[in-house]
Amino acid sequence: MISIHYLPYLPYLCKKSIYMEATEKKERTVIHLQMGDVHEYYGSIANIYEFHSAEELGITYGSLRNYGLSADKPYANNRCIIRKGVLRQKAGGRGRKMNY
Repeated sequence: MISIHYLPYLPYLCKKSIYMEATEKKERTVIHLQMGDVHEYYGSIANIYEFHSAEELGITYGSLRNYGLSADKPYANNRCIIRKGVLRQKAGGRGRKMNY
């Protein structure tokens, strides 16, 4: 519940939170799967297993989660290479007007 003493500041606080959300960069994880000459990109480890079987990849979902996949530690076997990275993107704010 908002106290009556804070009501004059409410528009400022709302604009401030919207501005912070618009300017903060959000990191998104990308999982890169390489099978031979084919490169595929997924949003999560679980998403890989919606399109490929454990037999096809040579590792089960649980084993890959326990492996500790990171940018510095990719998983590789004779069937595939799985890497984890971060999708880099421009800071937001397009189309948003802030009147301060």
